[in-house]
Amino acid sequence: MAKYDIEPEVNGPETDLKSITSAKLAMSHVLRGLSTQPHLSSEDSWTPEPSVESLDVDGRSLSNTQYDGQAGDARSRSTTAIPSDSGSETQPSKEPGSRRKSIQVVLEEKGQKGEYTFTAKDPVFQEVLQSGLQREAEKLSGQAKSKPRDLVFTQQFTTFDRQNATTAHSPFHGFFTLFWIAMALLLARIAAKNYRAKGSVFGDAEILHLMVDKDLFVMLTTDVVMCAATSFGFFLQKAIAKDYLTWNGSGWLIQSLWQIFFTCTIIWVTFWRDWPWTHTVFIVLHDFVLLMKQHAYAFYNGYLSRVYRRRNTLQERLHQLDAIKAQEGPTQTLPETEMLVVTGIDKSENGDFTRRRSIGPKYSTNLSKEESEIASIGQAIEAARPLDAEQIEAFRRVLNTEITILDEELRGKCTTTDNVYPNNLTLYNFVEWACLPTLVYDLEYPRQKRVNWWYVAEKSAATLGVIWVMIIISQAYIYPVVIETLRQKEAGMSLDERWKEFPWVVSDMLFPMLLEQLLSWYVIWECLLNVLAEVTRFADRGFYGAWWNSVSFDQYARDWNRPVHNFLLRHVYHSSISFFHLTKMQATFFTFLLSAIVHEVLMFCLFKKVRGYLFMFQLTQLPLAAFSKTKFMKGRDTLGNIVFWFGLFIGPSVITSLYLIV
Repeated sequence: MAKYDIEPEVNGPETDLKSITSAKLAMSHVLRGLSTQPHLSSEDSWTPEPSVESLDVDGRSLSNTQYDGQAGDARSRSTTAIPSDSGSETQPSKEPGSRRKSIQVVLEEKGQKGEYTFTAKDPVFQEVLQSGLQREAEKLSGQAKSKPRDLVFTQQFTTFDRQNATTAHSPFHGFFTLFWIAMALLLARIAAKNYRAKGSVFGDAEILHLMVDKDLFVMLTTDVVMCAATSFGFFLQKAIAKDYLTWNGSGWLIQSLWQIFFTCTIIWVTFWRDWPWTHTVFIVLHDFVLLMKQHAYAFYNGYLSRVYRRRNTLQERLHQLDAIKAQEGPTQTLPETEMLVVTGIDKSENGDFTRRRSIGPKYSTNLSKEESEIASIGQAIEAARPLDAEQIEAFRRVLNTEITILDEELRGKCTTTDNVYPNNLTLYNFVEWACLPTLVYDLEYPRQKRVNWWYVAEKSAATLGVIWVMIIISQAYIYPVVIETLRQKEAGMSLDERWKEFPWVVSDMLFPMLLEQLLSWYVIWECLLNVLAEVTRFADRGFYGAWWNSVSFDQYARDWNRPVHNFLLRHVYHSSISFFHLTKMQATFFTFLLSAIVHEVLMFCLFKKVRGYLFMFQLTQLPLAAFSKTKFMKGRDTLGNIVFWFGLFIGPSVITSLYLIV
């Protein structure tokens, strides 16, 4: 049995909470429920008694000295501000030099293994504890549906980065070196062949001429205009913050229509200018990136605007409550004090706590159309109904706690008030967000202390060098096959005759397409994103996982492109569950469907025709992912990796050949 003193509270009758099974989650739920973030000015914290040597939180053992050192860290260890009963502020007052009363909290192990009883000696503390437990339970079970999914950003390096000490000493590092030696020898062979046939190591360089001869300046100007146009979302959010619009009213609709217009306009420009495939690939892919950036920025800030408006509404009710004079004797105003629980939690007959259903938007500012205890309190205050002293204190406590919870939402992971909504709505913050190598908007990210410009030069040189390698490989091995296939179509060769050439086209493009796929991945996720990360001092460089070890296509989808995966996870998968009430299976299918449509749009822009080959191949990943989870594939990781690499090896060549021939 462990005992802890937690400040600040007053003593009251002893109350038992139901046991929480699982030894690891018991203290986690208790501490997390209380240790959510307070106002930034808070320095309150709790420390265990010296008699307790260590404490296991989420499976991690922390000593007393660790807690003492971390208690002042407002970002991760501060306690939730417990409202004072004597005023309307959400932070309890504390006179200098005075020590507030403490309460005894007991966590006692029961007879059965892994079951605990948590005992507290104060009804107000119990109420706040129930609130914290319920919120944490909702986070774990995915029931906090109105809030965008939180993503944890941590300082890390990419796998092939020389700064990554772990992989720099990998036993497979020699294969990485061998790959680039092989690339150098391949380039030397291509240069010698070009010099022998054309008298120049560069050959005819048709692809290079495609890139620079037509509309290069127009394309770059289009890209600049496209980047500047994304500021539409910034000005829309400023209008919402100033109450000219509301996000849940017309704000989200305006943003959605703008995103459709933005994407369709850029695609139309590529057709209008009849750009070569080099220009089209760059502009369309950048358009999709900026589209995701705009969506993430707008919808996350739109969510915060709803929280902000509701918090302001409750603060107004709190000020109105302070002006109400208490009536002598009990009143008939509802909700009654003994029925009041902060977060709308019911206690069932067996003692379990369940959340009451709240009718109406969770972050609504129209309390007259909402059915919840907060709404009932707001209606009673707004109507100036008679309240006795006990009701006023209970109402104040509930409003203070609810405001504290909403303040935590507005604060997010911020360590200062500079980026707390709506302070984050500045042009500097928006431009900085546009440059960050992430597609998930947050108020604050882990940063490095300084920029290593030598590292920037190194990765920039690698970016240009790999692009040059890709151009040479395409010129030598892919461009001739494509030109010959198109010549056959223009010469009037029938479809049956072209189908006979299909296997040979696939085999000719098999190895160069695999190389191009690997190099294009490397230049973007290892080189270019690291350049952006270093320039912006962005510390979380987990742009990809070990996708080459994938045993299924769903694992590959998660690991090869982490920024897009995180975006789809928050804004497509979880949003479809929250707002469209889809099941997890339906949300997964919807996410893959949307991804397949976007990929097919890119093929439409490249080949100027709709065939749906890439779309169908994308959707076949779903049954393949399901097959990888069957009993037949269980434990057969090598076989799963073989299936994955086989698909990745022949897929690009087959798909490209289909678009060229049919």
